[in-house]
Formats: sequence, C-alpha cells, structure tokens
Amino acid sequence: MPAPDQVKCHRSPVLTTDVIIEYDNGGKSGIVLIERRNHPVGLAIPGGFAELGLTLDENAVKEAKEETGLDVMVDNAMRPFLVSSDPRRDPRGHMVSVAYIAKGYGQLRPGIFDDAKNPTLYSLDEVRDLVIGGRLVFDHGNILKEYLAYKGYGI
Repeated sequence: MPAPDQVKCHRSPVLTTDVIIEYDNGGKSGIVLIERRNHPVGLAIPGGFAELGLTLDENAVKEAKEETGLDVMVDNAMRPFLVSSDPRRDPRGHMVSVAYIAKGYGQLRPGIFDDAKNPTLYSLDEVRDLVIGGRLVFDHGNILKEYLAYKGYGI
C-alpha cells in the first residue's frame, strides 16, 4: 500500500460515467442523446464526472436525471456495460468512462443547471446512422457501436 503522501502526488485520469438510456415514449422507442453546450459541443450519451461520495452507478443515475429529466434503472445484468479508457477519447484530457445501460422512465426534458440541452429520443436506425456518420463527440460513437452489436443491431 502506498504511503499517503505518494497517493496525493499521484496523477490519475478523470473518471466519468455515461448512460445509454433505453426509452419508450409510447409512440417511439430508442436511445436518448443530448446536445452538449460546452466544449466539445455536439451529440453525446448523457453522463458526467464522477462525484465523491457516490458509487459509479449512483453517479450515472444522477447524471441521467440532471441531463434528461428521466428516472433510470441501471441494467444490473450488465453493470457496467463497458469501460473506455483510451487517453485520446476526450479532447479535454485523459478521461475514463464507465458506461451503463439503463431503462428511462418519466418525461424527457432538458436539465436546468447542466451543460446538456435538447435531450432527444433517437430510434436504433437513427443511432446507427449517427454512429456511421461520425456525428457523436468523444468516443460515444464507439460506445454506441458496441451497444448496437450487443443488441443484435450491428453495423
């Protein structure tokens, strides 16, 4: 075990959680994506920085609520779905994403005090087209490509 002063000096990647939210609004079903207000702007899976005092799955639930207004239930059978740790995955620096799959409940709406805007439900066909077109920020296209393959909807 390292001494406390060694831990304080150790530099580590920043930990984040992302949530692939499966949602059905009664007429359409698919995946919820958000638009980022801050750099890098663009379409993304809802998520954010891990917070002290929360487990990663608790953080994922909190971020989903803040960015989409939805209550979510994390899929326990696949918790977490995948971990993405490529140092180049985020232009802001070395971020490690722990991605979850969750079912969304409630009314889809934008968060008030968040960097996410316009949470939107996309069908799996639309998600596939966004992934193929390279329209997502970070490595979220790769994460969703893995998700689509897991669901038997490979690209």
